[in-house]
Amino acid sequence: MTLLQTGSLFTAALVAAIATVVSILSGLAICDALRHSAAPHTAREVVHWWPLLIYGPWMVASLSILRSALHQRRALHSWSIVLLFSTLATLLCIAQAPRTIAAGAASALPAVAALACFQQLVRQITLTRPPRQAAPRHRNPSASAPAQLKQATPTAGRSSDRVTPDYHTADNRAVRLPSHSHGQRFG
Repeated sequence: MTLLQTGSLFTAALVAAIATVVSILSGLAICDALRHSAAPHTAREVVHWWPLLIYGPWMVASLSILRSALHQRRALHSWSIVLLFSTLATLLCIAQAPRTIAAGAASALPAVAALACFQQLVRQITLTRPPRQAAPRHRNPSASAPAQLKQATPTAGRSSDRVTPDYHTADNRAVRLPSHSHGQRFG
C-alpha cells in the first residue's frame, strides 16, 4: 500500500468513527423529545420504545446504503427512507421545542448532524473503493457500426469478399434484408 492509500483508509476510518459517535449522540439527544411527542397519544409501555420507530427504519436503510456503497450500487430507495425518517425526527423535535429560533435550531441539529455525517461516511466508502469498470456502462452500439461497415465493405481487387447489393454487412456477417421487389408484402 502506498502512503496515499494508507492515508485515505485512515481518513475513512476516522470519518466512520466520528459518524458513529455523532449518530449515537444524536439518538440520545432526540430520544426524550421523541418520547414526549408520543406521550399524549400512546400507551405508556410503547412510549419508551417510540424512538425506535423513528431510528429503526433509519438504521436499516442506513445499513442498506452502506452495503450498496460497498458493492458500488445505487440505493435511491434506501436514501429516501433515511431522508423521510430524518425529516420526521427533525419535525417531531422541533414541535417539542420552545417557540424560539434558537430552540428550534438546537432541536433540529442532532438529526441533521447525524444525516450529514452519514452522507459523508458513504462518500468516503465510495471514494476508497476503485471503480469496478474502467469503461462507461452504457455504450452506444450504433456509433461503432459505421466503422465496422467500412471494414466489411469489399475492396476493388478482392472478389471473395463481395456482397450483393441487397445484403447488409455487420461484424463480417452477411444478413439478408427484406426486399419488396420479390413480390413479398409484410403487414
